[in-house]
Amino acid sequence: MDPREPMPKQEASERIKNFNEVALGYTEEQARREAERCIQCPKPLCVKGCPVDISIPEFIKLIVEGKYTEAARKIKEDDILPRMTGRVCPQEDQCEAQCVLGIKGSPIAIGRLERFVSDYEAENAEIEAPPVRAKKNKKVAVVGSGPAGLTVAADCARMGYDVKIFEALHKPGGVLAYGIPEFRLPKAIVGCEIEALKEMGVELECNVIIGRTITVEQLFEEGFDAIFLGLGAGLPRFLGVEGENLLGIYSANEFLTRINLMKAYKFPEYDTPINVGKKVAVIGGGNVAMDSARSAVRLGSEEVHIIYRRSRQEMPARNEEIENAEEEGVIFDLLVNPIGFAGDGKGWVKSVKLIKMELGEVDDSGRRRPIPIKGSDFFYDVETVVVAIGQKANPILLDATPEIKKNKWAYIDADGETGKTSMKGVFAGGDIVTGEATVIAAMGAGRKASRAIDEYLKTGKW
Repeated sequence: MDPREPMPKQEASERIKNFNEVALGYTEEQARREAERCIQCPKPLCVKGCPVDISIPEFIKLIVEGKYTEAARKIKEDDILPRMTGRVCPQEDQCEAQCVLGIKGSPIAIGRLERFVSDYEAENAEIEAPPVRAKKNKKVAVVGSGPAGLTVAADCARMGYDVKIFEALHKPGGVLAYGIPEFRLPKAIVGCEIEALKEMGVELECNVIIGRTITVEQLFEEGFDAIFLGLGAGLPRFLGVEGENLLGIYSANEFLTRINLMKAYKFPEYDTPINVGKKVAVIGGGNVAMDSARSAVRLGSEEVHIIYRRSRQEMPARNEEIENAEEEGVIFDLLVNPIGFAGDGKGWVKSVKLIKMELGEVDDSGRRRPIPIKGSDFFYDVETVVVAIGQKANPILLDATPEIKKNKWAYIDADGETGKTSMKGVFAGGDIVTGEATVIAAMGAGRKASRAIDEYLKTGKW
């Protein structure tokens, strides 16, 4: 069996000096070699592993035939954002996890092939807006321009509905724009994909906070027939320990938003300063923690630590991102947990108080529960701390719209198959319903909701 084609990437010694994309993408020859490994299963399990049901064997077969643009368009029948999902989806846990070649060897690099053909289409100026059906004289409002919202907007526009996206920030893209660093997902790609939606007739208005600037009820009064809420989970979680309000302690949300969306890494060219000391501690073990740590390296920190309360085996981050962080010099301090912070007497953080942990029995997350070891606490000097332990629902819209029921975790209580909420005509999907998940999972929720929106607007049944 031929080995899996490796992904070319910048050398670690060079990439820590810039914010350019780390992975460089396949050449045509590499893509063809990797595609030729596919055995074209008659019952492809890989498709079942994809939340949006991309016709994976079909687009791979087109690569083998040298029909790269056709392959990209085949993907776009189900995934409107392939240049993004090809880069940031955890394919190893989804489509590639189902590939039969992975039983005795390496699965097909589906995500890398998806990235190759979608980049080929864009770089050769062969992008075409998907066909739009005849107008239906119905209007759909989409709140949030993250992956769930963009999917609903694209699907509904293709169905012939007038669609308008409302975005709270000054630029569209949601987590794709503010949460994922340039070296993993270039913002030019996000902009390109959104421009394709505009070509389909989708309107976009930024700087609008639904629930504050305008309410859900007012959207209906303005003539919208259905509303989709793709708010994401944008409110940062904190540790709730002593000293967490000291200067120099960021939420990952603020840290990455400043860097990614507001171009702090180009200060003073962009007037968004960010203070990063020589020694940085990032609390957490997910992709957001890796993004924060790797960004700190590029901003000139001499020593960047990941502080995680479990072992590496339990880390939720993608293996690829952990390996990239290690190559770039990030230090992993495992089985330790922060229990407080101390200041320098002038309001700035000086050290983090840690306690050693040991792993107990498996908990509800499927991982072994971390248990503090009594008397093992110690202090660790730092100049900057980034708290990357997850996010939760922003309450602004939900507090202003009591008709929409919340679940016990304060997310929207919506039907998992349709996205229907307790308020007639209002649908929801993505992180605001499930809590933090993947880009493609949010897109899958958006796909289900768009079908339900179409059914509702056709029949009027709720």
